[in-house]
Amino acid sequence: MYRIGVDVGGTFTDFTLLDETSGEIHFYKTPSTPHDPSEAIENGLRGMLDTLGYAPVDVSYLGHGTTVATNIVIERRGARTGLVTTRGFRDVLELGRQARPSIYDYRVEKPPVLIPRDRRVEVIERVGPAGEILTELDEASLETAVRKLADLGVESVAICFLHSYRRPEHEARARAVVEAILPEAYITLSSEILPEFREFERMSTVAVNAFVGPKMGAYLEKFRNRVRNVGIPVEPYTIHSNGGLMSADTVYANPVRTCVSGPAAGVVGATEIGRTAGLLNLITFDVGGTSTDVSLIADATPLFTSARLVAGYPVKTPMLDIHVIGAGGGSIAAIDDAGSMKVGPRSAGAAPGPVAYGRGGTEPTITDANLCLGRLDAGTLLGGRMQIDLEAARTVIRDAIATPLGLTLEQAAHGIIQIANANMSRAIRSVSVEKGYDMGEFALCAFGGAGPLHAAEVAVECGLPRILIPREPGTLCARGMLLTDLSSDYVRSYFADSTAGNWKHVLTLFETMAQDGQAWLDKEDVPPENRRFKRVLDARYRGQNFEVKVDCDGIGPDGLAELEERFHAAHTKEYGYDIRHRAIQFVSARLQAIGDVPKAPQAQVAGGTSLEGARAGSRPVYFDATHGWLDTPIYRRGELPAETKFSGPAIINEMSATSLILPGQTVRADGWGNLIVSTNQ
Repeated sequence: MYRIGVDVGGTFTDFTLLDETSGEIHFYKTPSTPHDPSEAIENGLRGMLDTLGYAPVDVSYLGHGTTVATNIVIERRGARTGLVTTRGFRDVLELGRQARPSIYDYRVEKPPVLIPRDRRVEVIERVGPAGEILTELDEASLETAVRKLADLGVESVAICFLHSYRRPEHEARARAVVEAILPEAYITLSSEILPEFREFERMSTVAVNAFVGPKMGAYLEKFRNRVRNVGIPVEPYTIHSNGGLMSADTVYANPVRTCVSGPAAGVVGATEIGRTAGLLNLITFDVGGTSTDVSLIADATPLFTSARLVAGYPVKTPMLDIHVIGAGGGSIAAIDDAGSMKVGPRSAGAAPGPVAYGRGGTEPTITDANLCLGRLDAGTLLGGRMQIDLEAARTVIRDAIATPLGLTLEQAAHGIIQIANANMSRAIRSVSVEKGYDMGEFALCAFGGAGPLHAAEVAVECGLPRILIPREPGTLCARGMLLTDLSSDYVRSYFADSTAGNWKHVLTLFETMAQDGQAWLDKEDVPPENRRFKRVLDARYRGQNFEVKVDCDGIGPDGLAELEERFHAAHTKEYGYDIRHRAIQFVSARLQAIGDVPKAPQAQVAGGTSLEGARAGSRPVYFDATHGWLDTPIYRRGELPAETKFSGPAIINEMSATSLILPGQTVRADGWGNLIVSTNQ
């Protein structure tokens, strides 16, 4: 039987297949199809299975990561959405918070509201912050509001009443009325998506979910049909933003949870690979065709966040803390109005792609620059399956960048790389140094199709002493699908001082959420012995605006003192101090239900017999103004002998990526097939 992981990227769609009998892992890539991402999935599944000679009926598991929901928000091409809310609060969605995107730049504006004012309708009802009904739901005003949305032709309805996280009955009644008047509409309730306080973030999250829901549902149906067309008999799973898996039905109801779906799988995979390699502190560096995603893993534990911006819109749902910038292989280099060169965030994507791909691209990209510098081999992309026009890449960089700026071709191409590296380094500092971490204690885990090509220079710029490059790094996000579990998150807001009685009430909330989790795991057919739960409490010192997360696992009804000690320690870790004389306030109880699934084993790799046997020749490579062009050895990664150290400069080729080793850096392949690079920092 075979297990398959799929990651849909902006430029390529990646596949990893595990043979459960032999333990062998296979990797595959195919160009993405932005007009219909599921088309590339079908193409890749067919191509990979045909190449390996495997029968689709023998596939026992299929997990996939997707950026469909995020792209819908970025491109603002979601459903025609309406909002039903409490009288007097329809403008919360537009007023938001006082924070500006860029406080000193008056030209920077917030993105347009996903639900315009004429489609935000108000209902007479009011629930107080303690859950008390202040004003009963007025059925007449509810029906009038919903009929107005019907007249406006809405396809999706977000329902978000004030304080409904404490008492959801009014929202449930509103759903019944919407279903009666708009039977075909997609409906999202804030009390189900995010039963948590802070009305703006809750309303924004439910608006995003409603906005992407119908089109995400259409994509999921296409995806399922294409999987069936290939002949694969199992129902596919999707990884969500916190690194766990969900069934397609769960994704359809909660598409907002997939906003960093694909990148989350890469962090999961990097965590497990780092654990095997003995590198527990990692900064993940995932460079694809359109973006660079960075995250921090401390002591083999990824950092999580409960809120982030998705294309400028606040989304409050548990997710891995991943910082995304518009810098990837397809990022476009151009000269701005001031006569300076800039790189990204615009991208050539998969269609038309970089100029060298010969698919109609007309603007120079990072990939074109790497080809011009000899860092990429025009004959080895995708194992030689992709044709490259090197001369076209040279011509476009010369005409668009070098000649206008009075530079040589090498200077222009290297300038593109330097600007891209500076942007990537800035992102790395934002998740490490700016949060109080010492980069000298971390290794840079480089993956994605372009990560290993930029990692050597970025690590030097950031002062990182080591680089970890997994096998076939261009497919690591797909591999991460085979290393994660099913999971679902639950939350209940509860404002109370830290007392023994209130702590027991928190335990009751955990138990209630565990029952919800058990019901979900029942629906996902997870055996009882494969179930587990994680408990976390959001708490703060009285008078603070924001809270820290406290691990509550193992603390019983009489464990209030231990809970408070854990809170003080968590606050110190987050802010560098504690205030032990200040009263502690509970804010929200969170529970994660987890269903353990079989994972791809970390198999050792034999490698080749000698370094010379792995050598595939040499070619001139441009490094920088100091070194210029150097005749650089080229190695086939799969044939590198284990535990043999050698020095750069070097180029290491494999199907999904190319690794660049700078002069003076040392590299070895460990017994698991990882490259460990010492940057001599």
